[in-house]
Amino acid sequence: MHLAERRPLADGVVEQDGEVVLARAADPASDPGLVLRAAAAAAQAGLPLAPRTLDRLTECPPLPVPWPAPARDCILALLGAGPSAVGVWEALDTAGNEQGLITSLIPDWERIRNRPQRNPLHKYTVDRHLAETAAHAAALTREVARPDLLLLAALLHDIGKGWPGDHSITGEVVARDVGRRMGLPGPDTELVAAAVRHHLLLPVVATRRDLDDPVTVKQVAAAVPSRALLELLHALAIADGLATGPAAWNDWKATLVADLVRRVAAVLAGQPMPGPAPLRDDQLALAAGADPGATMRGSEVTVVAPVRPDLLWRAAGVLASHRLAVRSANATSVGDTAVAVFDVEPEYGEPPDATLVAGDLRRMLQGRLDISDRLERRVRAAPPRRGEVPAPRVTLVDDASETATVVEVRAHDAPGLLWRIGRALGECGLDLRAARVETLGAEAVDVFYVVDAGGQPVKDTGIRGQIAATILGALG
Repeated sequence: MHLAERRPLADGVVEQDGEVVLARAADPASDPGLVLRAAAAAAQAGLPLAPRTLDRLTECPPLPVPWPAPARDCILALLGAGPSAVGVWEALDTAGNEQGLITSLIPDWERIRNRPQRNPLHKYTVDRHLAETAAHAAALTREVARPDLLLLAALLHDIGKGWPGDHSITGEVVARDVGRRMGLPGPDTELVAAAVRHHLLLPVVATRRDLDDPVTVKQVAAAVPSRALLELLHALAIADGLATGPAAWNDWKATLVADLVRRVAAVLAGQPMPGPAPLRDDQLALAAGADPGATMRGSEVTVVAPVRPDLLWRAAGVLASHRLAVRSANATSVGDTAVAVFDVEPEYGEPPDATLVAGDLRRMLQGRLDISDRLERRVRAAPPRRGEVPAPRVTLVDDASETATVVEVRAHDAPGLLWRIGRALGECGLDLRAARVETLGAEAVDVFYVVDAGGQPVKDTGIRGQIAATILGALG
């Protein structure tokens, strides 16, 4: 009789016929560390746990609390295996009874098992998303000083979604409890808890705030007081975005987050805060011309004209008429000439002809293009919206800038949205200095930096109320 070859993988764990099984001498009933040891061996070998092995692992007693060091090493080896860890983790989660083996390791896991996501950008349930995030984090462990804490933060970053309230806040509490349960040293537990608490900070700030505004960087540096935490948050933002789906992470967002991290790292190191990127020679040459002008180079559009408060939003209307979605916009000046720089992307399909876009921008600057009529025709041609959508919301964000008033608008995305909001701000006598635009599924989160006619933030309570009312009226 031929016996299948058995290759040792770990203490009490062997490979047989392409599966991970228990050694003949293994005694699950007296070995609480066997669950994680077998799982780590399977993930590292890129092999599945045999069904019979999963059944036998349910006989293991619970790990002592706090966990012994070998158990921590095993869960890190499991998570650090990358994509092969996902299948092993899910096999443990469905082993034996309805609770699975993961809940015996992390009791709070039960609250997120098979839990659907509220955000349509997510392609996985909460529990699967956490496993996928840890798998992506495994590829980034060389980028951080504490790869072990990155893996644990990735696994736990959304675990607060099983509780009422802000999942970042509740998640911090749960992560701290899990860290203590695992036997992490106190400072390590606090670092993981802080990473969970602030895991959305970098992508949210990078896409919704002006990085050239010193207040933006100062506020992030105050919330992230150490280089170790900054590294964890940077890697976690990447892993979380990749595990969410293509709509949640792209080159544009990655570049913004990396720029924010660079600026915060400089502040933490006591170096001068990096200034805004200077205009390039070709942009300066365009601004030096006698007439208004516009160019489109890749995803970047530059518009120059005599200083005027409506430049950003009128140019945004032209771009929208060419089905170009604005992701960010900034206005600066060279002498008496305003320079507006847009980062754009096609709403769908191939980009429009750059020559046509630049030509329409020049006609707009010369007063020879009725952009309002063109956008209204686009809106009328769009398919009718079916079903109810939440009412838009306008918030004036206090303390986000010392030099401008920050207006955040949340609304259902629609053609020309940025143009309509900008026009409403213009009706309030405001100058739009910068805009950050993020579209999450069908929802837009647009942020505007505005000043009054004197170039100052808006302080008057009545005018602030008028700003919100005018924008809501324009979106109604």
